[in-house]
Amino acid sequence: MIINIYINFFMTTISSVFKKLDKQCALIPFITAGDPNLVSTSKALEILDQHGADIIELGLPYSDPLADGPVIQAASSRALKQGINLNNILDMIKMTSSNIVAPIVLFTYYNPVLNLGINNFISAISNAGVKGLLIPDLPIEESDYIISVCKLFNIELILLLAPTSSHERIIKIVKQAPGCIYLVSTTGVTGQKSELTAQLRMLTQTIKEMTHKSIILGFGISTMEQIEEIKDWDINGIVIGSAFVKRLSCSFPDEGLSKIKDFCTAAKRIIIS
Repeated sequence: MIINIYINFFMTTISSVFKKLDKQCALIPFITAGDPNLVSTSKALEILDQHGADIIELGLPYSDPLADGPVIQAASSRALKQGINLNNILDMIKMTSSNIVAPIVLFTYYNPVLNLGINNFISAISNAGVKGLLIPDLPIEESDYIISVCKLFNIELILLLAPTSSHERIIKIVKQAPGCIYLVSTTGVTGQKSELTAQLRMLTQTIKEMTHKSIILGFGISTMEQIEEIKDWDINGIVIGSAFVKRLSCSFPDEGLSKIKDFCTAAKRIIIS
């Protein structure tokens, strides 16, 4: 296990990606593991890595995904019906992670972590090659221990901050976050939203004035117009989920893979333009 931790330490980390990009915004696609199948997920990770993804967020299918919109909920349900579970997802990641440069962030709810045991869960994902962890329903009051275990295994725990958070809570989360901060772009669940508000841009500036930690923005970002708008907000990363999941969930897996390749390429082109 010590050897695995040592090797994992020198793989690309979330923080090193932001440092390398400097002022350029990172492109962070999200896909659901196992939809339409694990073979396609493995291929999708490689395609995204080759066509502009700087970090890749991989969702662990869950039966009660409260923070997910209908597109991602449906993808999670399809994966679970196939019997997709944490063990075969981690096996797939272990086989794929050595072929890609972009670090993988695992998106999971708190219950699977608690069921396996915090130490066991974080050790397992670290050994598979995962570099980041995002738990949307993790109470900030219970994050201290998970942060300490993540540090032991060189996993970067990403804390979320909602636009409805009080000033006191924003201060607490910003201070507690070990690395980057995930700013939720809208209230409610993930999914495509029609507009982004001036209030959200002001909030990103407020957080920037409070910390030098990286900020990524997600939940509801789905169009090239939104990417064009956000990339100039002085944030460090844009997470796009439903738009990728919807394209990948095509009836014909090869067609889905082609669609996410084209979408990823187009999104990256806008970010670097």
